[in-house]
Amino acid sequence: MGKYFQINGDLLEEQYRDHLSNFHQWDQLGHACDWILFENNIGTSISIDETSLTQGELYTVLTNKEAKGRKGAIIAMIKGTNSERIRKILEKIPLKKRKMVKEITLDMAPTMEKIARYTFPDANLVTDRFHVQKLAYEAVQELRIKHRWEAIELENNAIELGRQVQQKYFPATFENGDTLKQLLARSRYLLFKPETKWTPVQRQRAEILFAKYPDIEEAYNLSMELGHIYHTTKDKGVAFTRLAKWYDKVEKSGFKTFNIIAKSIQEHYLTILNFFDNRSSNASAESFNAKIKAFRASFRGVRNVSFFLFRLSNIYA
Repeated sequence: MGKYFQINGDLLEEQYRDHLSNFHQWDQLGHACDWILFENNIGTSISIDETSLTQGELYTVLTNKEAKGRKGAIIAMIKGTNSERIRKILEKIPLKKRKMVKEITLDMAPTMEKIARYTFPDANLVTDRFHVQKLAYEAVQELRIKHRWEAIELENNAIELGRQVQQKYFPATFENGDTLKQLLARSRYLLFKPETKWTPVQRQRAEILFAKYPDIEEAYNLSMELGHIYHTTKDKGVAFTRLAKWYDKVEKSGFKTFNIIAKSIQEHYLTILNFFDNRSSNASAESFNAKIKAFRASFRGVRNVSFFLFRLSNIYA
């Protein structure tokens, strides 16, 4: 707007903030840098997550799912992730309103679980399925990266040996044209996808990769099986049985990273199983975080946190 009207943009923003926006009359201005609270936006189904506003500073964000990311979405934004401090602020909301909440979706962070469990006593906690699946995908990628570093080391040793005997090193290639190092690098994305969504090129690369590294194939199948349980299971009891069988396969596989995932699932199994009641996820919170990041990017960062939250609350609270 400043460029269009041929005036200084920073001056226009300053005048808008100080004279046109009612920012200085905002009833939450005194504590906006630390927290903002909109108790009337509370609903029966909410999400809790964390996001970064500026310089890596984390804010805990509570949103009402029924608002679908529009007006009335923000319930609270509180600086930091300290559970005791956040609970004290959220307890400013009357207990009667907090008891309205019947379901909260969250990630596997123990601080988030503690906040949700003690602040909203009548709510069922639901661990987000995407955070659980992400752990499995990361375990597969960790195995792929481990083999890639080994392939890089082998290639470097071969190049050094070639120099010593004064012969140029040419790496061997597979039938699709990849070298071993390229095969492991280019397989990254196909390992996130089910076989049915592979392109012909990816299918050929996967066949070569799995023939060369059976352990990657086994890990990939475990991660896809976990996703399949989430996709196809509708009944909580059936989900319990299928997750127990998956846990047994993980124990037999001997993969250290998958055993860590299995133990995490065991620790959170009650809140994980709650997903199968209503199939609720934390996608709304992730979507809202993306909106905050887009809003932040449009202003090229956050120079004044209070004013940023004021504008954010005008749109979403």
